[in-house]
Amino acid sequence: MTRVLIVDDEVLIRAGLAALLRAAPGLEVVGEAADGEEAVELADSLEPDVVLMDIQMPGLNGVAATERVLARSRAAVPPRVLILTTFDLDEYVFAALRAGASGFLLKDTPPERLLAAIGIVGSGDMLFAPSVTCRLIEAYTRRPDRVLPAPALDGLTSREVEVLGLVGRGLSNAEIAERLVVSEATVKTHLNRTMTKLGVSSRAQTVVLAYESGLVTPRS
Repeated sequence: MTRVLIVDDEVLIRAGLAALLRAAPGLEVVGEAADGEEAVELADSLEPDVVLMDIQMPGLNGVAATERVLARSRAAVPPRVLILTTFDLDEYVFAALRAGASGFLLKDTPPERLLAAIGIVGSGDMLFAPSVTCRLIEAYTRRPDRVLPAPALDGLTSREVEVLGLVGRGLSNAEIAERLVVSEATVKTHLNRTMTKLGVSSRAQTVVLAYESGLVTPRS
C-alpha cells in the first residue's frame, strides 16, 4: 500500500481527491491537510509515502512546505512530494523542483493519470510528465531576471554527462537505456553516481541542474 497525504486549501478538491484515492487499489489516504503548516505537521507524524501537495495556499505555500517536509523527515526514505499546479498561474514550480519535489501534475490531469503518477513517484521512479517539466523550465530559463550560478560538471564522466543530458530532456530510464544500448540497471547506476556528485537528491533537481549548467537548453 502507498500511503498518501493530501494537501489542498480547497475542501472540495481535498474531498474529491480523497474519494478518488480511496477507491483505487493499492492506495491509502492517511490524512488531509488544509494548508502548508498542517501538511508539515501531519507529514511529520504520519510519515506518508507520497504527499500530494497543492502549490498555492495561504500562509505556508507548497514550495516552503515541501522544503520543511523533506528536511524534517526522520524516515529512512523521505516522502515523495507530488505537486499539483495550474500551469497558467503558478510561478513556483521551478522552486518546488529545487526544493526536492519528485514531480508535479496539472490540476486538470485525468484521474487515471493522477493515480499512475502517484504510483510512479511512490516507487521512487522518474519525474512524471517530463514534457510538462521541460515547458516549465523553458519558461523559467527565458525569464530576464534569472540569475543562477551554473553547476560544475567537471567531476562527471563523459557517460554521466550524456545520461544527465538525456534526463534533462525528459527521457525515462528505459528510454535512455534504449538510446545508449545499455541496461536500465546501468542507467540507474550512472544516474545515481551523477546525482551524488552533483549533490542532488531527486530526479527533478537533476533536470533543473541539466538546464542551469547549460547542458540542456530550451528546445535542444
